[in-house]
Amino acid sequence: MVLIQLTGLSGSGKSTIAFAVRALLQKEGHAVEVIDGDTYRKHLCPDLGFSKQDRNENIRRLGFVAERMTANGVIAIIAAINPYEEIRQEISNYGNHVKTVWINCDLKTLIDRDTKQLYKRALLPDGHPEKINNLTGVSDPFEMPDNADLIIDTHKRSEEECVKQLYNYIMHQLPG
Repeated sequence: MVLIQLTGLSGSGKSTIAFAVRALLQKEGHAVEVIDGDTYRKHLCPDLGFSKQDRNENIRRLGFVAERMTANGVIAIIAAINPYEEIRQEISNYGNHVKTVWINCDLKTLIDRDTKQLYKRALLPDGHPEKINNLTGVSDPFEMPDNADLIIDTHKRSEEECVKQLYNYIMHQLPG
């Protein structure tokens, strides 16, 4: 089976694309699960913070869950920021069935979208009570993937085009 680890900044479209692709794959009769970073952090990883070590442990846990799913015939899509190349490589080491997909979006577009008001809060002046001090891509690092298997530029393409791009990519990865 296939394990897709999406990586990209908050608001880039990871979850939106993953859930839309899941629906398309399920229509074709495929077993597929989206491992959404926000949901799993809340339920599986509430003990973790946002240090580099905790972020890596979060992805390590999501990767383990995804790998167990693929071992049981399920297409697994991890939709998480996944900001560090080191841990993306660790997950890739599960085997050739693991693919890294960068959901790329420029910071200007992310700030314009900002549905969760995260960028607005991260850009507040220091000392402001609502300031976010550890937003990936603003005040915390995001390492661009060295060798992404696929790059989807959500600031250049429509949501429908992005969904189709990932769907077609996954379909080409499936055996037979």
